[in-house]
Order: sequence, then C-alpha cells, then structure tokens
Amino acid sequence: MGINVSTENMEKVFERTEGLKKVKTHYCPGCGHGVVHRLTMETVMELGIQDKTIGIAPVGCSVFAYYYMNVDMQQAAHGRACAVATGIKRMLPNHYVFTYQGDGDLAAIGTAETIHACSRGENITIIFINNAIYGMTGGQMAPTTIEGQKTSTSPEGRDYSMDGMPINMSEIVALLPGTVYVERLAVNNPGRVRKTKKAIMKAFKAQELKKGTSFIEVVSNCNTNWKMTPVEANKWIDDVLLKQYPLGVFKDETGIK
Repeated sequence: MGINVSTENMEKVFERTEGLKKVKTHYCPGCGHGVVHRLTMETVMELGIQDKTIGIAPVGCSVFAYYYMNVDMQQAAHGRACAVATGIKRMLPNHYVFTYQGDGDLAAIGTAETIHACSRGENITIIFINNAIYGMTGGQMAPTTIEGQKTSTSPEGRDYSMDGMPINMSEIVALLPGTVYVERLAVNNPGRVRKTKKAIMKAFKAQELKKGTSFIEVVSNCNTNWKMTPVEANKWIDDVLLKQYPLGVFKDETGIK
C-alpha cells in the first residue's frame, strides 16, 4: 500500500540550482562528480555571473559536464583544457573561465598544459577531481594511483619499484609563482562539502580580482572502479587515500577572507 504525504505545510529547504540543467546524470551512484558540479554552479549563480562564465570540459568522466552545467561550455582535446582556457580568457578577459578535469586528464596527458598555465599565472580557475584512477575507460592505473592500489592494469596493486610514485599535483603547482591559491579538499562528508564550496567561491573571487591561477583539488571517490559500495569508498578515502593526499591549503595569496 502506498503512503500519501501532503507537502502543503512543508517548507522547501533544498532545490536544484538553476546553474544545473534539468537532465539525468550519467555519473555512478555515490560518485563525487555530481556534488562538485552542483557546488561549482551554486557558486556561479550566487555570484551572479552565469552569463559571463565559460567552463572547459575535458576527456574522461568529466567530459559530459556540458550536459549538466548551465553556462557556456567548450570541450577540449584530452589534456588540453588549461590551454583552451588560456586562449578563451585572453580573448575574453572579463569572463570567468574554469576548467573541470580528472586526474587522467590533468595529471597525465595534460601535465604540461597544467604546469605551464600555472607557471604563467593565467587568471583562470582549475578544478581538479582526483579519484586515483582512470574512471571512464575501465579503471586503469592513473598518475595518482597509490601504492598497493589495485586497478585493471595493476591487478596486484601499484608497485613503486615498477610503476613509480603517484603525483601530488597540489604540492607541485603551489611551488609555481603564477598560482595564487591552491587547496586540496574532499567531498566524502557534509562538512567537507561545505569547505569545498567555500574554496570554489574563493577561487572565482580571486579570478575577479585578477590575482592569477587558482587550483582546487578535490579528492573524490570512484566506487565503481574501486569495487566498493559508496559507503566503503567514502571510508577508504579517510582511512587510506588522504594519507597520500592530505587535505589543506598549500598556498593562499588572495587576501580574500
């Protein structure tokens, strides 16, 4: 027997931001991408910059960002999001330009573009989703895969002696003179979701003030390729992944409180 609940006297406390299109998502249940999409577009709407914001969608699980984000979007070839963002920002300096990239895109094929955009201090916002694996293409080992982590191309676990060490991008780009704001966050519990929203807001405000490059790394889960339930994946982030990727502010020269 179904239960009928009247909403007549209920107060609406949560609703879809107009910054997101009213379409179904392709992301797996429990994936952090949808959360970060929402935080990014909430920020855009709260700043009132929807008509002046341009996002760059890369290749990988992030590629369909243009289906969901209700702003102008441009897709870039694999790894080239920062280069495309550079060109757009230089042509339209009064627009807000951001990239939305996964670890395979940003820290593998796009390493050069990322490093040099940060070194030049391009006045853009880089949002980097680090789930320590190639998500879309079958769960292969990524530059961010940690020691012992099993993937489809490292079924016995990553071996540093054979595969090298993972790349900690935030620590690297924080050393570059062009970056003004670098912070690593996570979205595996409500408190961290709120902190991530605050960081994305600061990154966009820094862009408005023409401060330089902001780099927001979000440690996220890929429960499908990690072969875990969403609850297990969120716990694994706390218990294992954050030991390799500690959260925190690596650089903040924005002067923004």
